[in-house]
Amino acid sequence: MSKRLGRGLDALLPSMDIEDDDKVIEIPLSKLRANPYQPRKSFNEDGIQELAASIKEHGVIQPIIVRSVLKGYEIIAGERRFRASQACGLKSIPAVVKKFSDQQVMEIALIENVQREDLNALEIAIAYQAIIDQFSLTQEELSAKVGKSRSHIANFLRLLTLPDSIKQHVSRGTLSMGHARAIVGVKDNQKKQILADACIREQWSVRQLEEEIKKLEGNSGNAKKKSKDKKRDPYIQQVEDQLRDVYRTTVKIKHQKNKGKIELLYYSNDDLERLLDMLQGKVSSV
Repeated sequence: MSKRLGRGLDALLPSMDIEDDDKVIEIPLSKLRANPYQPRKSFNEDGIQELAASIKEHGVIQPIIVRSVLKGYEIIAGERRFRASQACGLKSIPAVVKKFSDQQVMEIALIENVQREDLNALEIAIAYQAIIDQFSLTQEELSAKVGKSRSHIANFLRLLTLPDSIKQHVSRGTLSMGHARAIVGVKDNQKKQILADACIREQWSVRQLEEEIKKLEGNSGNAKKKSKDKKRDPYIQQVEDQLRDVYRTTVKIKHQKNKGKIELLYYSNDDLERLLDMLQGKVSSV
C-alpha cells in the first residue's frame, strides 16, 4: 500500500479526527456491532464498570466512530464506551459516521490497540505481528514507529512461539511477561509446561523461575555429556514422557538391563506433598 513509512503509526492510517463539520448523531445500541477485526480478546470488567459509572453521571463525552454496514453500524473506535453504555442501561450513544474500507477498519483496530497501555503481553504480541504482516514492516521499522527498541519488539513476538496452554496463562495474567520471557528460552516444550505449572503452583518470582530453569537446564546438560555416545532407549524415553504428563514435573529414569530407578523432582514442600498424595492415590493427575 502507498501509506508505508511515515513518522509514527498514525501515518499508516486515514484520519480518525472528528472535524467541526462532522455530524454527531444518536445511534441505538441495538443497531451497533463490534469491529470483527478487533484483535483485543478481553476487556477489563472493572474498567468497563468504572467507565459506566462515569457515563451515568456525565454522559458519553466523546462520540464513538462508526461506519454504515448492512442492517446497522459497525464500531471503528470506541468499543469500551459502547460496552459501558450498555452496562449502565443507555439505549443510544452519540456517534460520527465515517467511510472506511474493510482493510482500513482492520488497520485502525490493530494500531489503536497496540498504542493502548492496558493490553496484556499476548495481545500486544499478536497486535505487533499483525501490523508487521499487514504493512510488510520489519521489526526495526515497527520499533521506530512505536518508539520501542527492536529487542522490545522481538521479546514480545517470541511469546507467540509458546505452547497454547502457556499463552493462555499469559493472556489471563497468571504468568507475567517476565515469567513468559524466561520460559520461552527453554527449548523443550514439555519442560516449558512443567516450569509454567510449577511457577503458577508455587507462585515463583521471575528470579526464582530463572534459578529453576538454570537447575533444570544444568541437569539436562550434564545428562547429555554423560550420554553423549550412548543412544537412549526410545521406550524408556516414551515412559519418561508419559510420567511427566501424569505427575506434571521433571521425571528421570535410569535404566540398566532389567533394573533401574525413577526420580521425580519436586520444587517445594508443598510440591512434595502433592506428589506423595498422587502416589498414594489421594488425588488425580489433573
